[in-house]
Amino acid sequence: MKAKKVLMLVGVALVLFYVISQPGPAAEAVQSILGWLRDGAEAIITFVQNIFA
Repeated sequence: MKAKKVLMLVGVALVLFYVISQPGPAAEAVQSILGWLRDGAEAIITFVQNIFA
C-alpha cells in the first residue's frame, strides 16, 4: 500500500513539473485529450440516436 502512495506522489510531482516547466505544450496536451473525449462522446450520442431512430 505504501508503494502505491509513493508512486502516486511521484506521478503528481512529474505532472506538476511538466505543467510548470512547459506550460504551452501542457495546455496543448490537455486540449488534445479534451478534444478526444468530446469526439468519443459525440460518437456515442450518434450511436444511441441511430438505435432509437
